[in-house]
Amino acid sequence: MKPKLIIFDLDGTLIDAYPAIIGSLNYTMRRLDMSVQGSDIIHRAVGKGDENLLKPFVKRKDLSRALIIYRRHHRISLLRGSRLFPKARDLLGYLKKKGYNLAVASNRPSEFSWILLKHLKIGKYFDYVLCADKISRRKPHPEILNKIMKRFSLGPEEVIYVGDMLIDIRSGRRAGVKVIAVPTGSSTKKELKKEGPYKLVSGISRLFKLF
Repeated sequence: MKPKLIIFDLDGTLIDAYPAIIGSLNYTMRRLDMSVQGSDIIHRAVGKGDENLLKPFVKRKDLSRALIIYRRHHRISLLRGSRLFPKARDLLGYLKKKGYNLAVASNRPSEFSWILLKHLKIGKYFDYVLCADKISRRKPHPEILNKIMKRFSLGPEEVIYVGDMLIDIRSGRRAGVKVIAVPTGSSTKKELKKEGPYKLVSGISRLFKLF
């Protein structure tokens, strides 16, 4: 059956915002007089929301302050440190012309997802955007995908989810949705393959052939 809805993760899937994330996290670390972190370490920690991003690096008593510092910096950092992956905008336009409904399922807070969507000029392609602050349980829990499917009155067999992390594959599996994985984010190709997605492709541009 041809899917009626394609749901996308943002970071590591459509958008490369790692420079912005690394910059904001290390700015926060410096403000707290703590050691800055290497880009590889931060890269692997991305994808579970900004609070969970900070938790491994700051003391529990400093987490609230760290989150305030991080978010204040990140509002600006995203504007200079984020870009679309090659062919991402073309792909979204192509899918809309083909008649697919498109949605976003992100563990980011809504404010920051919309900064990215507007700054990179892709918000117009999406029929619905759902983020971590609008649900009670983040991915890998299936709540975010279930709520999106309910919004469109669709069953799992009518939906494809595209993501870059193990948590995306697990979230899709728990929701009964087929997941197409791309190794352009925080999980390696080997890790994604082992988790057993519906399909594993090298990047977002490969979706033209699939749809």
